[in-house]
Amino acid sequence: MDLRQRFLHHLAPTTFSPLALEFVRAEGVYLFDPQGKPHMDLISGIGVANLGHSHPEIVAAVQQQAAQHMHLMVYGEYAQLPQVAYAEALLAALPDPIDQIYWGNSGAEAVDGALKLAKRATGRTEILSFHGSYHGSTTGPLSAMGNECMKSAYRPLVPGHRILPFNGTEVLDAIGPHTAAVLVEAIQSESGYIPADWEWLRQLEARCRAAGALLIVDEIQTGFGRSGEAFAFTASGITPDVVCLAKALGGGMPLGAFAAGRAFMSTLAEFPMLGHLTTFGGHPVSCAAGLAAWNILERERFALRAPVLEAHFRRGLSAHSAVQEIRGRGALLAVVLDSFERVLNVQQHLIAAGYLTDWFLFENRALRLAPPLTLTDDQAEQAVQAIRLALDQTTSNQQLATRS
Repeated sequence: MDLRQRFLHHLAPTTFSPLALEFVRAEGVYLFDPQGKPHMDLISGIGVANLGHSHPEIVAAVQQQAAQHMHLMVYGEYAQLPQVAYAEALLAALPDPIDQIYWGNSGAEAVDGALKLAKRATGRTEILSFHGSYHGSTTGPLSAMGNECMKSAYRPLVPGHRILPFNGTEVLDAIGPHTAAVLVEAIQSESGYIPADWEWLRQLEARCRAAGALLIVDEIQTGFGRSGEAFAFTASGITPDVVCLAKALGGGMPLGAFAAGRAFMSTLAEFPMLGHLTTFGGHPVSCAAGLAAWNILERERFALRAPVLEAHFRRGLSAHSAVQEIRGRGALLAVVLDSFERVLNVQQHLIAAGYLTDWFLFENRALRLAPPLTLTDDQAEQAVQAIRLALDQTTSNQQLATRS
């Protein structure tokens, strides 16, 4: 039984039609299959490998920390330098009054913790979020998800959630004395990289302040340079009460976190004591990897690469007859085509040519492009030409099918 067969036999499926591609090595912007063929990663493992794969400084940080110690005790009990040092670095880049981090393992855990925090800090239970939003698949984040197709099989979910139009004014009237928090993405990821309107975000912040509700910003996929800023929300000028982080946070290792002010965070420590717990949250190896990645991102100013990469793809793809629209900001782009079938055909052509792309959970007519920020100008142009060729090939195939 080969590896693909073993994969299909032993691992629980997320779908009955996985790509099931096999890779044995990754370096820079490339994944290598068992035959040594390189595949350019244009999705960064869905927003995780912002600095590419196997960056030597990150690998060295992992090796050094693993040699010193790995898991010692549940999060929050022992003082561990990797957790503290990384928290200090991130908090220096986040706005006041955010001054504490709660470490977890994933984005879903970060959102779950943030929702618990909002209920404790406000004494309220209502959570407002938006159509088309994605915050994770565990029960709490699923309750805030803005897609009924993904939720319906798991109802009843957590009560007290209301889903409202993204970038719409309805939420401004909905925030009231029962609202614990509004949960929003600065750029909606799984709906095809739809940016939040900056003025709308500012109005949302003002309404939350007036009503005593918390504003939680989900930066899980959009953070760490992807939008052209360290965190996408900063372009709007707002100051969230809580920020959720994951994906690129760990530099390729599993890591999640939510960050907030000390007064809010303190509510999780009493009545009951240990009211929010995690065993592996802030794992020292993950924190060491994440801190190394953060230092590289800041030192090399890789966030400035995001608009440069955006320009390459917009310039090379916008005028193609098969492209209806390109949405997003920076290195978060959705190339909208005419059908899911076309997206899948383009994706398969690109896989055969050695390029990895994807689609979106809630916008299956769009091709996902979220390349590493380390992608060079030459590599970006190679990717553009490969995508154009795949679009040409699928257009020709559709024309032949129509004629026959």
